[in-house]
Amino acid sequence: MTAQAAALALALLLAAACAPPAARAQNADEPEPRSALRVCQDPNNMPFSNLQGEGIENRIAALFGKALGLPVQYYSFPQRMGFVRNTLRMKLPGEDYRCDIIMGVPVGFDQVAQTQPYYRSTYALVINTQNPALQAVRSPEDFYALPEPQRSALRIGLYDRSPATPWVNRHGLVAQAVPYPMLSPNPEQYPGEIIERDLKGGKIDAAVVWGPIAGYFVHRAGSGQLRALALPSEPGVRFDYEVAMGVRYGEKAWQAQVQQLLVSHRTEIDAILREFHVPLLPPAAAAKN
Repeated sequence: MTAQAAALALALLLAAACAPPAARAQNADEPEPRSALRVCQDPNNMPFSNLQGEGIENRIAALFGKALGLPVQYYSFPQRMGFVRNTLRMKLPGEDYRCDIIMGVPVGFDQVAQTQPYYRSTYALVINTQNPALQAVRSPEDFYALPEPQRSALRIGLYDRSPATPWVNRHGLVAQAVPYPMLSPNPEQYPGEIIERDLKGGKIDAAVVWGPIAGYFVHRAGSGQLRALALPSEPGVRFDYEVAMGVRYGEKAWQAQVQQLLVSHRTEIDAILREFHVPLLPPAAAAKN
């Protein structure tokens, strides 16, 4: 999340520098000296980040820190409303900024200056195959083709204000929808618990979530109990989004340096994404050709 565009939820919205705050006004085209790679992160947002440094973005940050010869330092804040204001833009009088980069933002998110996207994914329908009606479902088409009595009995979890809302409207599934708040005030809440707690526990039969969340928690569940079905975008419902990295506006040299890191470490980044079972789509530009 978003991320996660607002539709990511993106899943999706994610140390001290060498120079003192007064020295920050140097030429924007010159790289700043740094004593650390200072990362803005959500402390409880797997598979992206957590305090233990176990997420996708933690792994990429470690890769970048090694390439820059810098330690990685985190400034953690729950990814709710005001995340950018309270992390990347947080600067009290006489202090430096708390962190310098958000490792994952949806392309088009206008609160940060962005790199080029480094992956594109899509939402997924995650089903509990312990439900006899869903055991043979292996594609969205199989799901849509279920007999009406079976389909109408299903409980489908979804985050409000996500692409799942127009999707259930389009496919006549509103009565089966079980809404979850996208921006819970509970700091212990994490996007994957809809799968790990409620879907796996049988409270719901299916859930629509951002692809990286689906891939990670389905794999983590093991035993074949859960299955993730990638959902293609369709008229009126956009499911696919690209993800970039974000820095403060005006820091063009830093933005260019991060972009170069993305280019030079493309192979390692792709390997990390695959390790976390992220459903990857071709870049949007390639998909249009």
